[in-house]
Amino acid sequence: MKKIVLIEFHQETNSFSKVPTTLREFESLALYYGEEVLSKGIKDYKKFQLAGFLKALERYGQHRFEAIPVLAAWATSGGPIQPDVYEHFHNYIIENIKKIGRIDAVYLSMHGAMGVQGLRDPESHLLGAIRKIVGDKIPIGVSYDLHANITAEKVNLCTFINAYHTNPHRDHFKVGYKAARLLMDTLDGTVQPTMAFLKMPLLKGGGMTIDFLKPMRRVFKILKRMEKRPGVLSVSNFMSHIWLDDEELGWSCIAVTDNNPALASALTEEIADLNWSVRDHKHPEPVSVEDAVQSLLRMKWRRNFGTAVFCDTSDIVAAGGPGENTHILNYLMHKAPELRAYVPLRDATEVQRVYELPIGQPVTLSLGGKLEKEYNKSIIFNGLLILKEETHFGKTAVVQGDNIFLVLTELPCPAFSPKFFSRLKLNLWKADIVVVKNLFPFRLLYALYNRKTFNIRTAGTTDLDVHNLNYKKIPRPIYPLDKIVHWRSSVSSKT
Repeated sequence: MKKIVLIEFHQETNSFSKVPTTLREFESLALYYGEEVLSKGIKDYKKFQLAGFLKALERYGQHRFEAIPVLAAWATSGGPIQPDVYEHFHNYIIENIKKIGRIDAVYLSMHGAMGVQGLRDPESHLLGAIRKIVGDKIPIGVSYDLHANITAEKVNLCTFINAYHTNPHRDHFKVGYKAARLLMDTLDGTVQPTMAFLKMPLLKGGGMTIDFLKPMRRVFKILKRMEKRPGVLSVSNFMSHIWLDDEELGWSCIAVTDNNPALASALTEEIADLNWSVRDHKHPEPVSVEDAVQSLLRMKWRRNFGTAVFCDTSDIVAAGGPGENTHILNYLMHKAPELRAYVPLRDATEVQRVYELPIGQPVTLSLGGKLEKEYNKSIIFNGLLILKEETHFGKTAVVQGDNIFLVLTELPCPAFSPKFFSRLKLNLWKADIVVVKNLFPFRLLYALYNRKTFNIRTAGTTDLDVHNLNYKKIPRPIYPLDKIVHWRSSVSSKT
């Protein structure tokens, strides 16, 4: 049987965050070593890449391939990973690969925007160490998030790259499945993957990259049609994570063909032209919390049939924000006490303190200003402790202060799903406002309850406007920070 090594290692870094990602962030979300990946990890994360990869092996492998799991580790987006944490994972992966002996192929599922303090492009660093062990002839397939920052070194070190075609992401399983089919065909000699890579001087993000809405809907429809052309194995469009300060930052296009480099290069240029055609599409303009509340107060009929979702765009945990923004909470406390609101907020010190108190105890909390002192002022919140529970976000407590239900967590909480609140006995039908700290997934997951979305801008590390971000390393010129007539005037490509 041919041996395929499986590794899943995901973290997305916000270079502007001063709050590092620790081992605790991985432990709280997903961390499985060796055989635990198969016995526990796949069951807990049955919709993700490794699960899709294994399903394809089971369906098409005909018992000719043996999957050897090494690691499955996911962390919430955050600041750069602490060096010792990355070193722990890197050493574990390399040591266990060396123990396997003969290896026929390697599959890695990674984000593509990982950052480590003091180390540029850690994913290429890991790929390089693996390549040194297995040699140049062993195929290495990699799946990335479509917000990955693809670098030349990432491309040099692997046989093929594929990515999600959805945002909000909902095709993890399909991406892993497709990677397995391609890797098996490569091992069988029925295809010879040839990859082309094109880097664009384009830096756009925020709310314009949803795959089923304008302007990207047309782009992703064409990508799907591309993959049906003869000789095309995979195409990917990477609308990179805008909060990563890197010297190769920018959108990327990748095409993988069956031994047809000219076709692969032509496809990347076709994708780049599509991207460039939508570069001027305006992002949804965030509003102030004051304007959002005043607008909501005029929508009494909507509040009777659901809730409004306040997306905290300045503190997007799912983009690396620390999750301790006090601005929305402070305004609701003093200016909109009649509105019933559910507000998640990270404060490890205070949640650990109140966790020792009995339910029903009145508490006075000093919130914020601990992690991001530049943006968040400390405020006082008085309320009644009504619930305590251990969640994926550590110790979690619900404190009610009049109509505000404050959800305190130890770790950053994006509040991706309404289940987060319902499991804490907070009924979304009764809420006027639900605050979330993610940019895309809630737009699908809250659809049943949500009657109006407000993108709220306050102050924080996840500003949606690239003009406001303190880049120091990114390549210039780059659109929209600079005037560029066409992407072809400033581009690097490789086949």
